[in-house]
Amino acid sequence: MQAGQIEQIEIDLLLEAVYRRYGYDFRSYARASIERRVRQFLSRQGLGSIMELTDQVLHDPKLFSSLARYFSIAVTELFRDPWAYRVLREKVVPVLQTWPHFKVWHAGCSSGEEVYSLAILLREEEVYHRSTIYATDFNDSVLQQAREGIYEIDRLKDATRNYQGAGGKASFSDYYHARYGAAVMDGSLRERIVFSNHNLVTDTVFSEMHLIFCRNVLIYFDRGLQNRVLKLFDESLVNGGFLCLGSKEDIQFTEVADRYEVVDRQARIFKKKARP
Repeated sequence: MQAGQIEQIEIDLLLEAVYRRYGYDFRSYARASIERRVRQFLSRQGLGSIMELTDQVLHDPKLFSSLARYFSIAVTELFRDPWAYRVLREKVVPVLQTWPHFKVWHAGCSSGEEVYSLAILLREEEVYHRSTIYATDFNDSVLQQAREGIYEIDRLKDATRNYQGAGGKASFSDYYHARYGAAVMDGSLRERIVFSNHNLVTDTVFSEMHLIFCRNVLIYFDRGLQNRVLKLFDESLVNGGFLCLGSKEDIQFTEVADRYEVVDRQARIFKKKARP
């Protein structure tokens, strides 16, 4: 048996051990991403083999937490893909305005930048006070950062440009306070946000959602897990509700494709059809 085949078995055993010991299921994550991150994590920890890592992870919950954070590294920023937020303003918010109260599920919210982006947008469109935003992630450490809403001040230059491109109606500096080289998001933006732990791989639905926002998460899942998560979203959305995915994600050729109409293909925004 070749070395590469042995490595595949070792990674399978690592993922199975993590699932059975801690209940976190990475077995259906995109394989190339998992393999790359396992190798990088080994190097960072100074470990000689995957089997050594597996043994230590089984007996050291702190090491597992570090590994889980490494698996869930997400690339995110405030108002990422500003044109998508502009479409939300123009095509989704007018429908949200027709409901006396609406619920948003921001699944895989990571460190919270896009949650605050959405809160700002809804405030500027004068519907934030009628919303409840459920911001979820399986990684408690990034959820804590999201709750705190503290980010490096140097990243705000890109955020300001993105905000303007998203059709921002004020000065972006109105929404944060600069303090000791960091930007602290205004506390009022958290008034309608509920942060909670939720694992898309193993947990159940959030019922009666009007908008599900899950951008650049599905790309880390294999096709089977993508279908599972999309069906989870479908069960969570009301008829006429909206699903917003990342720029490299789509529902074409999935098991829920015929349940949705395209609102905007580039922005990857879809509307759930009413049941006949």
